[in-house]
Amino acid sequence: MAFSKTFPKTIPGSNYPQWEEIFLTEAEEKEAKELCRKENFELLSECLNEAKSLAIKHAVNSDENRVKLAIALFEKKASHQVYWKEKIAKEKFDTKNRN
Repeated sequence: MAFSKTFPKTIPGSNYPQWEEIFLTEAEEKEAKELCRKENFELLSECLNEAKSLAIKHAVNSDENRVKLAIALFEKKASHQVYWKEKIAKEKFDTKNRN
């Protein structure tokens, strides 16, 4: 099933927007997933390094607690794949309605 997102399109002379649904192609969805995977991998690596620094600063000696801290940081910072798909859909909508 293709990913879709609905955006409001301003109609001159109307106070109400017209809602337009944008669908991503399979290639666009795959691109969003790859961008997400790459970003999340880098983000998790960053979180592990931050957790290590925090653990040293606060004398957290357990590896288990460091991992829990890294996961908590990752969950706080990480974006879901839907965000990336919505971003591409919004760019597609803006490009389509710019003309």
